[in-house]
Formats: sequence, structure tokens, C-alpha cells
Amino acid sequence: MGWSDAYQYLHAGAARLAGNAEAQRVDDGLPLRARIGSLLTLQQAALIRAVVDGSLVTLPAPGDTRIEAVSQLKLNQSGGLYRYYLNKGDIDADEKFLQIYQDPHGNVAEILYCTQLARVIPESAEQQQAYMGEAGYGLGDRSYTLSRAQLEADGVAADLALVFGAGDSLEFWRDAGADAAFLPPFRGNEVRLDDAGGRQGLRQEIYFMPYVRQLRGGGKEYLLITTELIQSVNGDPGQRGIHVDFVIGIPVEQERIVLQ
Repeated sequence: MGWSDAYQYLHAGAARLAGNAEAQRVDDGLPLRARIGSLLTLQQAALIRAVVDGSLVTLPAPGDTRIEAVSQLKLNQSGGLYRYYLNKGDIDADEKFLQIYQDPHGNVAEILYCTQLARVIPESAEQQQAYMGEAGYGLGDRSYTLSRAQLEADGVAADLALVFGAGDSLEFWRDAGADAAFLPPFRGNEVRLDDAGGRQGLRQEIYFMPYVRQLRGGGKEYLLITTELIQSVNGDPGQRGIHVDFVIGIPVEQERIVLQ
């Protein structure tokens, strides 16, 4: 079936017969030929090196071997952006996913292995506007600073002594828009499919901006900040909410990934 009809198919999921769902897969045509249920083998050398160099990324757990869900992020930018979830993070767990950027010619140009650092729920209208970049500041600022004290308070699992050294903060720089003091975040929608028949999943409006810093060994660590406004879950528009996900991403080479 393909992604052009993914949302309409998900929206009508409750009304479909289970016998027809398997015959009409909605996860066709994905980069790397991935599908929901695909088994993933990832060589971890780049991730281990990043941890040694002070990254906040979390290494894969032994059970992180199957793609639980796939999503496409349709943003106001060229190319295609996809996420292959090894853990959806919906119930008492942090998200883990591969983020794949496909250039306008259909070539895979970048792959990040990503783990959730924190999730924040904006408590006021002012905070929501800042995380959506609607006030001309906040998400989209030229830099973003993570403080050691805040990560300690959040109970982040990383070895913060190794990450911060003698410092008390990490500064990430916006990976878009050159030197402009503020750039409105990328805006669009994410449709996540949790089964190949499109019966389960979610749709959400998103505001997204990538930030980056250089690790001690010279590699890059990305901080992906995504404000997510849930519009429907399993086709039910009554399940809504807003939160902001902070995710750490480490580049991995396509040759280091095997999907079966």
C-alpha cells in the first residue's frame, strides 16, 4: 500500500477485518528494506567509542533486536525522515530508534542510533510556545545547554562524571540555519505504525530541531528535541496530549546495520 495512504489506513483501522490487514501491508518501500518485525543486528563499535568519549547515549540492551514500529516524519524540509523503533517508550520505558534521513534522490544519507534522554511536559502556555518556537525563542535558538544538575535530578543513567568531567554543562549548537540567532523549528506530522496492517499506531503534530556537539574523540553527538502534540492513538482522536522528547543520537554507518 505505501506511506501515502498510511494515515487514512490507520484512521480506519478499527473498522477493518483482521483477515484483510495482512494482505495490505502499510510498511512497504521503507529505506534499508525495513519492515515492522524485522530483526536488527547493529555493530556497536561507534556507540561504545562515543560512550568512552563522553556521550550520553545508552547502549542497546540484549533485547533491542526487533523493529516494533516504524514512522515517517513529514516536515517542511527536503528528503524523507524515518524512525524505526526498537522500543516505543509508551509504557515505563525510554524510546530507542534508528533515525534514517533519505535525500531527495532516495539515497540514505544519514543514520542515527537514538536513545531518549528525558521527556518534559510543558506546564504553561508560555512553555508550550517556547518549545514550539512560536514566541521567537526557545526551540530554534542557536544553541541549547544541558546542565549536569538537571540530569542528576532526572536520574539519567549515564556516567555523568565521564560525560561532564570538571564542567557543569554541555552546549549543543543548532544543526541548521547557519549563524542565525533563531530559526523556527521544522514543523510537520509523524505517523507511527505499530503493526503491518495499520490497525495500531499514532499520529502527532511535531516541532523538531536537531542540535549537535563534538565529543572528545572528534565524533559527533546529536541532541534531537521534538515537541509532540498527539492527535490520535489507534485511530481514536480522543487520546491527546503534549510532551517534549530529548533524544541523543550517534551516527552509525549503513554497513554496520543488518536487517532481516
